[in-house]
Amino acid sequence: MSAHVPGTSDLQVLHIPKMRCGGCAAGVEKAIHAVDASAAVKADIEARRVEVTTAADRQTLLTALDAAGYPAEAA
Repeated sequence: MSAHVPGTSDLQVLHIPKMRCGGCAAGVEKAIHAVDASAAVKADIEARRVEVTTAADRQTLLTALDAAGYPAEAA
């Protein structure tokens, strides 16, 4: 696994067990955009996962999602 280079965007795939509806997906997206407003978020509610293209590192995303009530893990 390579280290994140600040200022670059990486694809992060996260599993979010509590994401079960469109409202949940909106909450997840809001939490991600709070740490990176330009992040591209693609939610798959049925699989309970999101693909995020972001300049934020994985731990920052996990912390923000946990604080929003959507604990996540790397998929």
